[in-house]
Amino acid sequence: MTKALRSEPIRIIGAGVAGLCLASELMRRGQPVELHDYQDTPGPHACSWWAGGMLAPFCEGETAEEPVVRFGGEAAGWWQQNGVEISKQGTLVLALGRDQKELDRFARRTLQHQPADAAMIAQLEPALANRHRRGLFFETEAHLTPRDALAKLRDNLAQQGVNITRVQPAEMAPNNDQHHRHQPAGVTIDCRGLAAADQLHDLRGVKGEMLVLRCPDITLNRPIRLLHPRFPIYIVPRGDGVFMLGATQIESADRGRVTARSVMELLNAAYALHPTFGEAEIVEIGVDARPAFADNLPRIRRRGQTVFVNGLFRHGFLLAPAVARMTADYILQNQRPEIMDEDHH
Repeated sequence: MTKALRSEPIRIIGAGVAGLCLASELMRRGQPVELHDYQDTPGPHACSWWAGGMLAPFCEGETAEEPVVRFGGEAAGWWQQNGVEISKQGTLVLALGRDQKELDRFARRTLQHQPADAAMIAQLEPALANRHRRGLFFETEAHLTPRDALAKLRDNLAQQGVNITRVQPAEMAPNNDQHHRHQPAGVTIDCRGLAAADQLHDLRGVKGEMLVLRCPDITLNRPIRLLHPRFPIYIVPRGDGVFMLGATQIESADRGRVTARSVMELLNAAYALHPTFGEAEIVEIGVDARPAFADNLPRIRRRGQTVFVNGLFRHGFLLAPAVARMTADYILQNQRPEIMDEDHH
């Protein structure tokens, strides 16, 4: 049975990638929303600020569960429909000479790739000519610039009259007694990320560290994944000689400390890809903790009038569109989401 649109706005708390995508999806369907965060604009307080922005479902399938590949296939089209610039240049996966077995293992565990010999690598990435003799090319994959994408969704919503209302962090908890006294009855959707661990006790943090480099002497056309048995990395071109280099994956909720070991490992891997990165300027060092459940798949949970949307792990920009779609289908059409595992009315 299809529900009618709610006359009162649906409240969304958390304006990271999950909250912005959900607000955009609901507004597209004609459902008014309110969007609350303890900052009034996307920024470094949210882990989506530090993301790589790779829309690479098949590469992620190397370690992720099947739904990540399937849901991730929706991402590029959704972002384009919302006016976000997408680069559809594919993904190139490489391994150093001593790590060729890692490339074979990656090929066995993934789909939709073709082998790339030295000539093909040179054609795809002239800067890497004569440096790598084999790789894998995932032609259908894409990437975006996360901060531009977040800003675009924010601006789209503002043009529709939805601005991010700034509230104190304590007021964002959906079961906060003071919060309820000041809010009308209605559905609240909690997209707070790791902060929602106060309600979702099986939510954990997975720390990620990244670097932004400026290296105008090298040009790359697409994300490069360099396999390594201990610290595989990716390098994402941002244009104008700027690259995002990431990312570590550490079982920790520490959101504020980048270790020297991690920085050295990231830089060593970039140097191994191409020695020119040894002369790069370090523009920015970032760290945050990604929210994840035990199987690293997202969840939609309902407790009373609060719907929790969480657990995007390192797949925020890849999975947020599909999760937003499923949440909107649930709220507006009473369609139970595939990824729903609690429903306490």
